[in-house]
Amino acid sequence: MFTIDETAPVIVRLSTVIDAPPERVWALHTDIDAWPSWNADVDRAELGPLLPGSSFRWQTGLDITSTVREVVRGKRVVWGGPAGGIEGVHVWTFEQTGGQVTVHTEESWSGAPVDAATAELGQALHDSLTAWLTALKARAERTD
Repeated sequence: MFTIDETAPVIVRLSTVIDAPPERVWALHTDIDAWPSWNADVDRAELGPLLPGSSFRWQTGLDITSTVREVVRGKRVVWGGPAGGIEGVHVWTFEQTGGQVTVHTEESWSGAPVDAATAELGQALHDSLTAWLTALKARAERTD
């Protein structure tokens, strides 16, 4: 099982509870090509199959190529890779409780740019993940 880099200078852990069926939340989150339709921070995303070892490209101000490291359908997905000198590892877990889903996200960043601006990049990652969870929750809870 893959985890974030616990020694990285920037680590952010957040979660949210979503009032939606777990299948809907998982489908939204793992349909990477559709991210720009509900997540305003993602300009573009392209993925083939969501399988360990496959890579996907996406843009959020940076042009990022992430490699899928682990997929446990409906429960967990991990990806990571370098972008702009930053090595990121991102773990998402989905836990069903009744008709709700608790989505946990944790991400680590390391590399020279992080060492040079730890506080600023830590805040940027926190803000980005907060926005991501807010957008996922809003889209998943829509009934249209």
